[in-house]
Amino acid sequence: MTEKAAVNPIIEVIKAALEDVKAQDIQVLDVRDKQSITDYMVIATGTSNRQINAMLDKVREEVKKQGLKPLGEEGKGDSDWVLLDLDIAIVHMMTASARQFYDLERLWAGAEQSRSASAAHHSPENAHEHFDKLNKGQA
Repeated sequence: MTEKAAVNPIIEVIKAALEDVKAQDIQVLDVRDKQSITDYMVIATGTSNRQINAMLDKVREEVKKQGLKPLGEEGKGDSDWVLLDLDIAIVHMMTASARQFYDLERLWAGAEQSRSASAAHHSPENAHEHFDKLNKGQA
């Protein structure tokens, strides 16, 4: 985590909410210099879909107390990856297997991407397709 991320009050609220529901391996990425979609990516691991949904509920509840209205949510229910868009931060809550598969930390760290033709479904361009399969239990 960078010093810039540590001083942002909403990031501290998000981290505290995730810690409160026992999220694991909480990472904050300052992506302001890498893109313009958001300032921060917060990534946390849950041990089950039930815990991931509790993480989503807790973060949503705590940021609303701070007057911040979420812009959108993706992947609720039995998903291995839930996303909460707060504009200033996008919070990714995922199972360990989904987190390892998508490896967002490496993607947003600016690491060079390389793919073989047989691994096209692993590319960021096809992530939503694989995400849909995960939701349907086909992956």
